[in-house]
Amino acid sequence: MGLDEIDLIDGRNFVHGVPYHWFAELRREAPVYWHPEAVAPRGGFWAITRYDDCVQVNRDWEHYSSARRGSLFHEMDDDQLAQQQLMMVNMDPTMHTRYRRLVNKGFTPKMVRDLEQQIVGYADGIIDSVCERGTADFVEEISAELPLLVIAELLGVPQEDRRMVFDWSNRMIGSEDPEYQIPDTDPGEAAMQVYSYAEELASRRRLQPRQDLISVLLDAEVEGEKLNELELDLFFLLLIVAGNETTRNLMSGAMAAFFDHPDQWELLRRDRSLLPGAVEEMLRYVTPVMHFRRTATADLELHGQQIEEGDKIVFWHTSANRDESAFENPDTFDITRSPNNHIAFGGGGPHFCLGANLARMEIMVMFDRLLDRIPDIRLDGEVERLQSNFINGTKHIPIAFAPSAPVGGAPVPPRAR
Repeated sequence: MGLDEIDLIDGRNFVHGVPYHWFAELRREAPVYWHPEAVAPRGGFWAITRYDDCVQVNRDWEHYSSARRGSLFHEMDDDQLAQQQLMMVNMDPTMHTRYRRLVNKGFTPKMVRDLEQQIVGYADGIIDSVCERGTADFVEEISAELPLLVIAELLGVPQEDRRMVFDWSNRMIGSEDPEYQIPDTDPGEAAMQVYSYAEELASRRRLQPRQDLISVLLDAEVEGEKLNELELDLFFLLLIVAGNETTRNLMSGAMAAFFDHPDQWELLRRDRSLLPGAVEEMLRYVTPVMHFRRTATADLELHGQQIEEGDKIVFWHTSANRDESAFENPDTFDITRSPNNHIAFGGGGPHFCLGANLARMEIMVMFDRLLDRIPDIRLDGEVERLQSNFINGTKHIPIAFAPSAPVGGAPVPPRAR
């Protein structure tokens, strides 16, 4: 296979699975690879695929900037960029640090521990809603529900509105996928609907503040200035997408991995003490966010390649987490793997995932309850994957299991449609 056959841009190349063979080839032959892209600066981007290099690019914000052209793959015009640079994920320190502090206290280890029993109640309620049927769509009815319930609780979104959050998020993240697009509408319309909703929610919280993140953000100041309407809208958008897409797709991808490796499910079922390590292996093996973008702030050299100031750089977590130099038998799903220094949450640096503690808790609780309540869970049809080169996503997983009685978990509120 020639390197010129590799196309990491077209989301259709990820529908049947992440093309790990392409990433293995790049790690061997061209770890800093100039990938053609007509609309990118200088007609291409540098694909960074080895573990150590991805960690370096992620941590070295002074040479690899999130702010220059944003942290997402697609190109933006100057007006779009100016707006997106107000979002925390598209900032560099020290501004990024100031904004991150605003929401840090909502995701501390103590806050997450305090949420644990509520998360357990939600997980049992979710399983209660399907357990008597003996069949379900694992994504729509199980893995999507828990992070939606939790992020709605944290933000102060009424639970009956969480379906709208789910749909908006799908349309933004799944902008290439035909299932999530509405004919004759602008893909940016979902973001506008999010902004409108955020402003409506903020108006209610100004009149009646609560112990939620929207109330915190309304009262917050950066350099003596309160957040303006657009800054608040962008914060809300970031939190609803990051708070539900990543955890949902991690749990979905992990369930699919267990179906492919039933011995690992049986091992975990017999020895629940393996669960914390199993969560880390799920994160490594699935890696729900496959890449982020940076822009070179100076002329650089990496692996003998001359990178020019302003060049687009895309570092691939999904490749780093399968790097043979960092992991033994990296393509094997092994819940006993130790050590497991994956970079599913970014590998350190200023952009290390704010919600990592919360995501781990949600994953651990959900799989603990699944193992207790529907241990005979099995695949009952075809897994349908997302068309995206950004999110390693799963849209539908039909499952079957022995019907059982509800246990009285927290009732799952109905979702407005």
